[in-house]
Amino acid sequence: MADHLRRFAAAFGVEGLRIPERTPNTRKALALAEWARDQGRLHPFREAAMSAHWRDGQDIEDEQVLARLAAAAGLDPEAAAAALRDPLYAGRVDSMGDEAARAGVTGIPTFFIGDRMVVGCQPYELVAAEAEAAGARHR
Repeated sequence: MADHLRRFAAAFGVEGLRIPERTPNTRKALALAEWARDQGRLHPFREAAMSAHWRDGQDIEDEQVLARLAAAAGLDPEAAAAALRDPLYAGRVDSMGDEAARAGVTGIPTFFIGDRMVVGCQPYELVAAEAEAAGARHR
């Protein structure tokens, strides 16, 4: 899987991808992302978290790391630490997980295209072919 991910990333010009030895539990990071969404800073937080994990090898399970990432995204790190303990955001993550399970999601990312589903890191050409098979027109 690591070689596949490196090749996939390289196809998009991403070099130096660090593949962790274990898959982290992203529950806290996802909860903090939901809080960042409410603050209008989802995309900067997501960028900071992805870069920290995939490029810098940081532990995105660590609450201090997450607070620093929030600060890097222009958010108050103390408020971010408080948000990690707020059951509202963990509840949102749980709800999204439940919805994904009901929809049959078995991997990330999953694309729903009409009545078709594309699971995992797939080449653009495969996703485009599925979209065209579902009735999308190529522009």
